Order: sequence, then C-alpha cells, then structure tokens
Amino acid sequence: MEWLDALLLGIIQGLSEYLPVSSSGHLEIFKQILGVELNPDASLEFSVMLHVATVLSTIVILWREFWPLCVSFFTFRRDYNFYYVCKILLSCIPVGIVGVCFKKQISTLFEGNLTIVGVCLMVTAALLCFAYFSRTRQAMLAPAAHQGRDISWRDAIIIGAAQAVAVLPGLSRSGTTIATGIILGDDREKVARFSFLMVIIPILGEGLLDIKDMLAPATDAVAAGGSVGAMSLIIGFVASFVVGCIACRWMLDIIKKGKLVWFAAYCVAAGLLCLVYPLF
Repeated sequence: MEWLDALLLGIIQGLSEYLPVSSSGHLEIFKQILGVELNPDASLEFSVMLHVATVLSTIVILWREFWPLCVSFFTFRRDYNFYYVCKILLSCIPVGIVGVCFKKQISTLFEGNLTIVGVCLMVTAALLCFAYFSRTRQAMLAPAAHQGRDISWRDAIIIGAAQAVAVLPGLSRSGTTIATGIILGDDREKVARFSFLMVIIPILGEGLLDIKDMLAPATDAVAAGGSVGAMSLIIGFVASFVVGCIACRWMLDIIKKGKLVWFAAYCVAAGLLCLVYPLF
C-alpha cells in the first residue's frame, strides 16, 4: 500500500467513525476508488489499526468522562460511574461473541462487496430517519419527556446488540447505536457518549490481538494480494487519530442540535452510488 493511500484512508476512517455514515463501508468504497488491493489478513490488520486510532481519539476527547469511570470501576466504589461501566461491559457482550466467532468470516465474505455496503447504507439512512421521526413524535405527545432518560440495563444490552449487527460494512456503528438509543427514549447526548465509550473495549481488545499476530513469526506463504508496510500503517494510524479527535468533537455538537437526520440523505446517495458503481 502506498503511503498516500494510507493517509487518505486514515482521514476517511477518522471522519466516518463518528459521523453516522459507516467507517467500514467508506473504507471499502475508497479502497475500490483508489484501487487498493490487500490480502484479507492485511486488510483486516489495517482496518483494526485505524479503528484503534479513532478509539484513542475518543479517550482524548472524552477524557473528563473516561477517567472518573476508570477510577470508580477499578476502586469498586459502587457509585453511578461504577454501574455505568458495568452497563458498557454488558453492551460489549454481543459484539464480543460476533468478533470471536465470526470476525474472519465477515471480513472475508464482505471484503470489496459494494452491493452489501450500498444496501447497509440504505438501512442506516432508514434508521436515522426512523429515530428522528420517533423522537419528534415523542416530543409532540409528551413534551416534558422530550429530553429523554438515562440508559437502563435493558437499553444497554439492546444497544449492544445493535452494535453487533453494525459489524456489517455500510451499517454505521455510531448511527445504529445512537439511533437505537433514541428510539428507546434515551437522551441524545447521553446515548452518544455511551455509543462512543462502548466501542473502546472491543476495539482495543481486537487491536491487542492483532498486534500479537503482527509480532508473531511469519509462517507460510503470504496470501494473494498486497500487504501494508510499516510506514503506511503508521501514517494511516496518525491520520485516523488526528481527524478522529476533530470529528468526535464535531459529532457531539451535531447531536446536541438533533441534526442526525441530515446524514440520512447522504447515506442514501452513497448507497445508490455503491449499487450502481459495479455496473460501470
């Protein structure tokens, strides 16, 4: 992989991880546009490292929320923050099961499949629209409850299940989890922060496993397709982290204004492009 391709893909990942437009879907789209061909293992390795970079940007931007959670949990304070972390851990169970049992199969099955990406982007658009009109209807029927409620244990596992489904490329993880929380009646800002924090554990866990595999001695023949050089991996990682910090802050401002539905039109347009692109 050329360093310029890695830079562009890192920027795309950092921006699209937080915006409800699917980072994995956009990585597939731009790999096709840039003509980047990687073997399945190298592609998964590069994608995981970019996701680790954006997770680190989440920790940086939400540090004031993240640090008290760590203190309460690891000192067993049994306060609000302790149980909040427990809800995050509960939400990670579904995606953990999918990651352990089906990670390789999903990566191999959907690698380079723009048709699946297009369909999933359409589903993302539908979810964003449904969440917007659902919240609007709730505000009309019960204005006092318009601000939404805190995330319950039931909400945590449902949002976690939504995150597990969102491993499909084109189905936005942030869009799916935030929209699910809004549909359940949760507060927009609270569910956005929960969405950003809940991805830290599975992505960092996957990243550590990927680093272990990278440090392992090389085995047999390299799979068909290109590989990612160390320089390209570093450039992509740094680009994803820097842009991720900017996008995370921007996304929180967008959510405060309740403007997520704007991205539905973009997802429809991008989805249609994915569906027609293979025809040319």
